[in-house]
Amino acid sequence: MAPELVVLLLVMGVVAIPGAGAGARAGSHSYWYFYTGVSDPSLDVPAFTAVGYMDDQKILHYDSETRRQEPCGNWAQGAVGPDFCDNETRSLQGWQQEFGVNLGTLRQCYNQTDESHTLQFMYGFELHEDGSTGGYMQFGSDGEDFISYDLGTRTWIAVPAQAQITQRRWNEDKILFQIARAYLEESCIKWLQKYLQHGKAALLSKPPKTQVSDRPSSQDVLTTLSCRVHCFYPKEVAVVWLKNGEAQPQEMSHSGVIPSGDGTYQTWATININPSSNHDYTCSMEHVSLGEHLQAARDKSMMRE
Repeated sequence: MAPELVVLLLVMGVVAIPGAGAGARAGSHSYWYFYTGVSDPSLDVPAFTAVGYMDDQKILHYDSETRRQEPCGNWAQGAVGPDFCDNETRSLQGWQQEFGVNLGTLRQCYNQTDESHTLQFMYGFELHEDGSTGGYMQFGSDGEDFISYDLGTRTWIAVPAQAQITQRRWNEDKILFQIARAYLEESCIKWLQKYLQHGKAALLSKPPKTQVSDRPSSQDVLTTLSCRVHCFYPKEVAVVWLKNGEAQPQEMSHSGVIPSGDGTYQTWATININPSSNHDYTCSMEHVSLGEHLQAARDKSMMRE
């Protein structure tokens, strides 16, 4: 995050943002930040949180409880200078304060009650496989779009009627244009390239490992075969149980793909079978790191009489 963006928030006055950040497509890379402020914080939800991502890997984190910017992972630390965290901490403390002020401003703008409300800001940059680039800077409130910067037309575009006054003011402000344009067209790509240089190992494809096991099903007469697929990156993976070589997607359950906590991902696929069945059951998976489908067969010695 550049210090100029703190200036951007301070000058804007009312700010807000939309949904989730964009992940990188195959062969491309993305670098983005997502800030969230809430009017009614709790033990699990700080008043202000800022996170930075390189592709789907978290590289930076700050929240109003710790009040300090911390890099996530050794490779992220290698990309920044010794004073980076101190400078970022001071900047984000300023963001935290302004978010509190702007939550009150938005409440008046929308004539909101004292219910819990959310203020968000997202910005980032994408480098595509063909060398083309794209940047975005978006604001929203309570999960709804408020206003965004269009890099193609280099104009601010309002979504609700309440944002039209802000849109006109920002489109007439040359300083805001210079800040947004300079960051999205120059600074952002430099940071992305810097993190790519130091994070190559973390962003390399990692092949999945598998483990097949069985356990009694909640239905006494059946056994649940479980296929655990783990230690893979990136997160896109396809897992299916085969019965005598035929896929059984309708018969199986899938846990979804979740982070393992070390930059890799894991998932489970299960299927209920008759424990005395003599059919061949195989867990088959497809991942970008594999030249062909990886398969792990059920051990028939696990059969119960």
